[in-house]
Amino acid sequence: MADIVNLREVRKQKARADREQAASQNRALHGRTKAEKQRDRLIADRSEKFVAGHHREKPGEADDPSQNDAH
Repeated sequence: MADIVNLREVRKQKARADREQAASQNRALHGRTKAEKQRDRLIADRSEKFVAGHHREKPGEADDPSQNDAH
């Protein structure tokens, strides 16, 4: 025979597990020191500048500013 399952308890257990997972993610995101946040921001800025510095312009883009809106 199958085991009897109380659906109310199963829902509560699932809700607890979901809240714990969300709390874990929030701790990872927001539980950082100021120095760690600054370091991550600096790394992101450097990577953006690196990618932007390697962006190739099409031959007519630099002369005509109206076409720059297409990006």
